[in-house]
Amino acid sequence: MSANPMMRLGFICVQNAGRSQMSAAFAKRERGHRGLKDSVDIITGGTDPADSVHEEVVTVMDEVDIDLSGQTPREVSTTELESCDIVATMGCSTLDIDDAKADIRDWSLDDPHNKTIEEVRAIRDEIENRVKTLFDQAETQITQ
Repeated sequence: MSANPMMRLGFICVQNAGRSQMSAAFAKRERGHRGLKDSVDIITGGTDPADSVHEEVVTVMDEVDIDLSGQTPREVSTTELESCDIVATMGCSTLDIDDAKADIRDWSLDDPHNKTIEEVRAIRDEIENRVKTLFDQAETQITQ
């Protein structure tokens, strides 16, 4: 972890309208469950953001009591990316980070856009598991 006592996690994709939104939402929930609100900062963004979060994503996240209906995809800046300790890309980003201190992980997840609800649920569940694993791996750094 950096000298900064706050660990920063970034969840990035091109449109910031599906996978990265789900990842950030699960990370915020996990941060709360683990009592790490004062130790973990979470950002999400895209390199070419869409106009809105995909409807099928809003629907399946609502099933697990996470409301993404008010979320708006946003562009992530190079400065934000370079401030992250860990960046999870969704398998679609073309990040251009010079001298990144971040541990960059490509999760290679399918794009949920225009998939069936069952397919989007499977992607959602995979993301939730990956976020929990990420917190398991990073928690020793976070609590040091």
